[in-house]
Amino acid sequence: MDVPATGAWSGSADGQARARFDRDRHLRALRARWRTASLAAGWRFPSDWALPEVDAVCAAVVRHGATGAETALAGLGRARAAAGAGLSETLSDLAALHAVLADPDAVDGFVSPDVDATPARLLRVTALAWADVATDQLVHTEVTDPLTGLPSAAYLRTRLGEVYRRESGDDHVLLTVSADLSEVSGWSRLTTMILIADAVRAIFDTGESYATIGPSAVAVLAWRDERLASRGVSLRRSLNERLSADAQLRDVVRPKVSAVRLPATHEAACALLTELAHS
Repeated sequence: MDVPATGAWSGSADGQARARFDRDRHLRALRARWRTASLAAGWRFPSDWALPEVDAVCAAVVRHGATGAETALAGLGRARAAAGAGLSETLSDLAALHAVLADPDAVDGFVSPDVDATPARLLRVTALAWADVATDQLVHTEVTDPLTGLPSAAYLRTRLGEVYRRESGDDHVLLTVSADLSEVSGWSRLTTMILIADAVRAIFDTGESYATIGPSAVAVLAWRDERLASRGVSLRRSLNERLSADAQLRDVVRPKVSAVRLPATHEAACALLTELAHS
């Protein structure tokens, strides 16, 4: 499962630039092949696959080989759990990476991932990291996303339960902001979610409940009143202003704002929340 780490070039500026170019090329190629293999193996929501931790794993593999990427894989396992990916899906994604590295001639990423063929140590490291976060989520159902500072989807499900205990939900809507971040990575991805969260907080500042419901989506539990339409317009304007100020984001990220009426029951509303997280 190892790949050769990028070798050292001469100490000249040209040599260092060439080394960086080759390393970046290897990173992009590995990331693309891994994504293709993971989607082909059944990853359910393509826009949610790319996380900053994916880039960290690719960088560790290119520098040190797969056996030197355990720390990065643990980070990815934790990130997958925090984003709501199941253990089976997380390990299938790891198997896709292993299959890509085991067959470097399959340049298009079309390989046959097999969890049972993945080294047990890497499976164990990833699974234990995933379980740490999943267990913590069960114990602490109301947590804050460290990136955006917004509460988690578990918090919003709790708030929905409170709404349905008092009324039918007819007076509320779920307003969501989502973005396809499959074409961005690293700092640009982090920046996008921070800007979205800032815009939501700025517009919905009168006691509404909001939360990060997925790696690329934020939801607001808002009153269905005469102000909702104008606030939706203000939110779109605020998002455009924030994202257009970043040259790396203005032509790539186009957030989608939508409002959906709550269904008749709390159970249906929670199911809707999960659906909206991946829409």
